Amino acid sequence: MFEGKVLGIYTAPARREPMVSHQEVRVVPGKGIEGDRYYIGNATYSDRAGPHREVTLIELESIDALEREYGYRLEPELSRRNLLVSGVPLNHLIEREFSIGTVRLRGLLLCEPCATLAETSGHEHIINHLLHRGGLRAEILTEGTIHVGEAVLPGGGE
Repeated sequence: MFEGKVLGIYTAPARREPMVSHQEVRVVPGKGIEGDRYYIGNATYSDRAGPHREVTLIELESIDALEREYGYRLEPELSRRNLLVSGVPLNHLIEREFSIGTVRLRGLLLCEPCATLAETSGHEHIINHLLHRGGLRAEILTEGTIHVGEAVLPGGGE
């Protein structure tokens, strides 16, 4: 059991555009986060759309470990993940449902770091440093609004 929290929400209107911080976002099953590059179809991998492109999450604990273990800070928006959470064991949510407020999601697969992250962060070894702790790709199961500060809970929520 866990009870985590959403600490930040980020979207980008197009590939390689800076992430924009939000206090809340609307999410739509089969589409993603309204206004995000994958929702719009203006992302690097839009031609490979699917539920694994709907929303991505990263743990604050992974970002803190990066700083503690390797001596540099990755700002959450530079991670290119949509949701910054704390207190959520993301790696354990693969093939499991969880909820953020009234929105239900299902973890699909790890969101491993890529060459774009190395380029935008300015840290060439970040791919190895965040291997298996770069976040989670999730499918949106119910439409709704996600807010900063909302609880992240295991299961489908109510």
